Amino acid sequence: MLNTIQDDMKRSLKAGEKMRLSTLRMLLAALKNESIEKRHELSEEEIFTVVQREIKLRRHASEEFKKGFRDDLVQEAEQEIIILESYLPRQLSDAELQALAQQVVTELKATPRDFGKAMREIMLLIKGRADGKRVQDMLRQVLG
Repeated sequence: MLNTIQDDMKRSLKAGEKMRLSTLRMLLAALKNESIEKRHELSEEEIFTVVQREIKLRRHASEEFKKGFRDDLVQEAEQEIIILESYLPRQLSDAELQALAQQVVTELKATPRDFGKAMREIMLLIKGRADGKRVQDMLRQVLG
């Protein structure tokens, strides 16, 4: 995955795609920092976690820019999100996520008080294929 990102960065440099290039540079810097912090090469799952963290940061920034009426920066953040999302595995649909949540709730015989246990179990199963907020909302809906 790291090689793919580096190759895409080189292609962006040659093609003159400034937005994609700067986004990939920021992503590679975040990946390198994470690797230094953990003191080992990152696994695919750890790379996906870093990409998701970067997307979350951009979404938060986008919301703040909207509050400040900075439409130019909102567009920039949204474009960066689209670029970063292309490096994540296929995301689960709402139907797939709901079925998975229902399965976990049934297996654990979970009640609303077991929300934390069920959430932990689902997050282990999805491995980066859905945003934590989406999972949380779906689990609350299933638990009723």
